[in-house]
This record gives sequence, structure tokens and C-alpha cells, in this order.
Amino acid sequence: MTTSNVMREITPLTPSDCFTIFSRVKKKFDFPLHYHDEYELNLIINAKGAKRVVGGHIEVIEEVELALIGPNLYHAWFTHQCQSEDITEVTIQFHKDLFDEKFLKRNQLSFVKSMLERSQRGISFSSETIYALKDRIMQLDKKSGFDSVLELLSILHDLSISRNMKMLSDPSFTNEKFYYNSRRIEKVFEHMNINYNKQITLAEVAKIANMPEASFSRFIKKRTGKTFIDSLNEIRLGHASRMLIDSTTTVAEIAYKCGFNNISNFNRIFKRKKMCIPKEFRETYTGNRVFI
Repeated sequence: MTTSNVMREITPLTPSDCFTIFSRVKKKFDFPLHYHDEYELNLIINAKGAKRVVGGHIEVIEEVELALIGPNLYHAWFTHQCQSEDITEVTIQFHKDLFDEKFLKRNQLSFVKSMLERSQRGISFSSETIYALKDRIMQLDKKSGFDSVLELLSILHDLSISRNMKMLSDPSFTNEKFYYNSRRIEKVFEHMNINYNKQITLAEVAKIANMPEASFSRFIKKRTGKTFIDSLNEIRLGHASRMLIDSTTTVAEIAYKCGFNNISNFNRIFKRKKMCIPKEFRETYTGNRVFI
């Protein structure tokens, strides 16, 4: 299987538009796994039990759902165990250059800039945030012209300063650069990302960071919120999920290619992090193949 089996969506957005908004009430999710050049903000109400796939991340959603998807990131929602006959979905798509780089560098836009960068991995927002903003999102299509653009920017700003947003896909799945405001940590992550298929020890990465092992262990946990082993496993899982989608290589081969020394260890770590085993993960993607 190659990435061409994931559909590239050509959105209805023209170069002279700022954004497009599409609202509907439906009985099921039937749009296949896809990606597009634009950012997408998707609000879903009354779809508890549906399944969200974003990059290498799969999750069953709750009653209310709001996700921001960055450009060219694979995503889809599937009916899965959703019983509702009355699903409301509001999709807003806007150009990736709607907010110019120089504009985003201004102090007042630093939160929006940071959120758009994080959306390269997909972001889901907390139910508190959704309930605070859903009416404004649902009313956005009632506004027109300049007012609608101001309101979109205002909604994005309120989302960007909201609490408990969650990034979805692994950085290594999307080839995202690791930014931790620390050259030492970035050098270590770069090393792990290049050598994920080999054995990597704490001693080795502590040496790259030029720190004693114990100090480095505390340092990486403080900076990233994860231990060295968790960070390494996350990188390996990102590469593994990409291979599960993009190739027909066996699960065992992928485990070894990604630096896991045995298949049961790989399955256990994969399930703990992704809530399903590698075989189910692959089926979620291949079960929805679209050839274009």
C-alpha cells in the first residue's frame, strides 16, 4: 500500500476566498480518509462512539468534538459505534497562507501562531472549550464579508489560549521538527529520529547532551514531560505507524525495523499508546482505501 491510497481532497476554496464553511446534519460518516492543503477546524456534535483518525492517532470520540487539522495531514471520522441518527458537523477550511508569516510573528498573535504550528500533528480541544465556543462556530455562516473574517480570527484566538488542548499524531509520523527551546534536547531528538531503528542507550544520548546520565534523565523529563524511554518509543511508534499505512511489510518486520527487539513488546507499547494493536491500526487505514 502506498500513500496514494489516501485521497487528496480538492476543497471548494478559491485563491480569492478567505475560508469556506460547510454545515450539515447526517446519519453517518461516509467521507474517506483524506488530506488537503488547507487548515480545517471541524466541530461535531452528537456523535459519541464515532472514531477519529488523525495522522498516526486513532481515538473514539465523545458527545462533542472539535479538532484543528493542519495542511496535508491524513484525517477522517468513521461511524464506528456511533448510534446517533442526528450528527451535526460544521467544517471550516482556510488557506494555509491566510495568515502571513510576518503577521503571525506579532506579539498579539503568538498564541495563534503556536496553535497553527501544533496543528501539523492535529489538535483536539477540551469539552469546556467546545461548549464555550460551539455556538459562535455554528453561527459563523450567518455573518458575512469582513465580519466573518474577524469572527474566525477571534474564534482561532480563543482556541489558541484555551486550556487542555491535546496534540494527536506523533511528530515522527508527520516529519515534524522537534522544537523544545533547548538546543541540547533538539540535538538528542534529532539523533533519536535518525537512529530510531538502532539500539539507543541513555548513556549515548546523555553524551550528546553533554550531561551526566542522571542529570539528563531529569532534564528531558522536565523539558518534555516524558522520560527518555517514552520519548524514544514515541518516535519509533510514529515511524512504525507510517510504515503500517504506507507499506505491506509484516508487523514483525516493522517492529524490528523500528528498533523494537521483540514483537510482543512492540504490540504492548503500541496498544498502550494507540489503544489498538498494529494489525487493527493497519486495518483502520486499509479498510478505507480510496484509489485516485
